[in-house]
Amino acid sequence: MKIIVTSIFVEDQDKALAFYTEKLGFIKKHDIPMGKHRWITLVSPEEESGTELLLEPNEHPAASDYQERIRADGIPATMFGVKDIQEEYKRLSELGVTFTMEPTQMGNVTIAVFEDTCGNLLQIVQQG
Repeated sequence: MKIIVTSIFVEDQDKALAFYTEKLGFIKKHDIPMGKHRWITLVSPEEESGTELLLEPNEHPAASDYQERIRADGIPATMFGVKDIQEEYKRLSELGVTFTMEPTQMGNVTIAVFEDTCGNLLQIVQQG
């Protein structure tokens, strides 16, 4: 068994698609109309056949409540691995991404947290 799709709740699919592709550099894999919304998945350019990230509308009350509560508690919705966190922090900052935590070493990992403009906090991590 392996993970093929994981989702993140977003307030606006178009805004999320722009942020995740233009700022974070993910590649759109699927964009399929599904009634009022779309099935939009993204993949890493480093692994185009890897796990897909679904930009899921947060329209359901439970989804929006979950999203609001974890954000209010400062909990990232998901994390992405990077090779050089200082380089990625600098690149994203120059693109106007707002960080709530600068790169911080915690044990044998370094993490940073930023806003995705779509209702979520995201974490990047460099291992080792």
